[in-house]
Amino acid sequence: MMGDRPSPPRAMSSAPTTSPSVDKVDGFSRKSVRKAKQKRSQSSSQFRSQGKPIELTPLPLLKDVPAPEQPELFLKKLQQCCTVFDFMDTLSDLKMKEYKRSTLNELVDYVTVSRGYLTEQAYPEVVKMVSHNIFRTLPPSDSNEFDPEEDEPTLEASWPHLQLVYEFFIRFLESQEFQPSIAKKYIDQKFVLQLLELFDSEDPRERDYLKTVLHRIYGKFLGLRAFIRKQINNIFLRFVYETEHFNGVAELLEILGSIINGFALPLKAEHKQFLVKVLIPLHTVRSLSLFHAQLAYCIVQFLEKDPTLTEPVIRGLLKFWPKTCSQKEVMFLGELEEILDVIEPTQFVKIQEPLFKQISRCVSSPHFQVAERALYYWNNEYIMSLIEENSSVILPIMFASLYRISKEHWNPAIVALVYNVLKAFMEMNSTLFDELTATYKSDRQREKKKEKEREELWKKLEDLELKRGLRSDGIIPT
Repeated sequence: MMGDRPSPPRAMSSAPTTSPSVDKVDGFSRKSVRKAKQKRSQSSSQFRSQGKPIELTPLPLLKDVPAPEQPELFLKKLQQCCTVFDFMDTLSDLKMKEYKRSTLNELVDYVTVSRGYLTEQAYPEVVKMVSHNIFRTLPPSDSNEFDPEEDEPTLEASWPHLQLVYEFFIRFLESQEFQPSIAKKYIDQKFVLQLLELFDSEDPRERDYLKTVLHRIYGKFLGLRAFIRKQINNIFLRFVYETEHFNGVAELLEILGSIINGFALPLKAEHKQFLVKVLIPLHTVRSLSLFHAQLAYCIVQFLEKDPTLTEPVIRGLLKFWPKTCSQKEVMFLGELEEILDVIEPTQFVKIQEPLFKQISRCVSSPHFQVAERALYYWNNEYIMSLIEENSSVILPIMFASLYRISKEHWNPAIVALVYNVLKAFMEMNSTLFDELTATYKSDRQREKKKEKEREELWKKLEDLELKRGLRSDGIIPT
């Protein structure tokens, strides 16, 4: 925990998740027959049917009362804002909804510019107001078949109030007068747990605010840091091994990226275990594309902190390498290049053989985007310098695939890239290149000779069988 100070979170857009409706044409759902979903609003289970309209007694503006009276009025306004309205009923309580919205706006401005308002009595009232508004049971998704490219997220109906509550809470946490020693009585483990559950909200706007709130809490409350990391760990394990559904993975990984950045050295065993047991298995889920950029950033942060983790990370990626999904292969190749950009030469030597065996398979892929992405490694100056230093090991692994593709691949762009790679290898180590060329050609000759002998043997067997058949039919005398 000591030295685990977070650095500012990187601005990173996160892809929201919801589920589409599918027109069933046959046993397979096809994009051509899917209908893109329109933006929808969802109601939360915190709303109860009201027997009568809600009435709030208008209070004077904070700026209109003397400074000594403002803290008490501030508390009254917080208590008023605990009232929650049903936004799915667009016609009810319109006047009071607008009154609460303007009061929340006033509170946001007040905590931003005022001094002396944050008395000890204010802390429980702030946390109570925030809890009443944001904590709720999220409605279930309509379906599990979400396509982020085609489907719109489900938006929270009460956002006009919810956004201002989040804005107010962030300004409260960032206030110069904020005292964690007082706030920790109210912002506790239970509060954090409820906050983390909200990351499953389908509304990307809410998840973005939650990301900032949780990051501020992690920064202010040292006693909650280990608990927050453990609970994120649990969310990810449940996501990987049980549900494969959680909307806020990208946002949680963004927070982790800045947390990892602040880890003290040497890294604790707990942090290393999190990398190997949680972050690496996250690569196996189907929805990887929704959070891969943030995940790759976290992995690279770990390796920049402790280069000795490079070998287990790369071996982990090779273990979970996609077998049937070309899109994921391209993502893995992109992440590997990011890792190779920061790898130390001593670590590269340890993993070069299994790594380039996989790259060789990717270069041979019939899917041209996979082959192209692998061949782009040779455009990276640092990777090229590592390959050149270890060409005596890497060239024999790669040569057969490259030579065969140069003669046989269906895509001319891939053939052109392969020629460039072969040319680079020839310039690196011409003697070895010539030896491998000669060996490859003699091996091909042997293979052709064996193939010819096999064909001749089959022909002889077929002739023998034909003669035997004719004898049994009495056409040829025995």
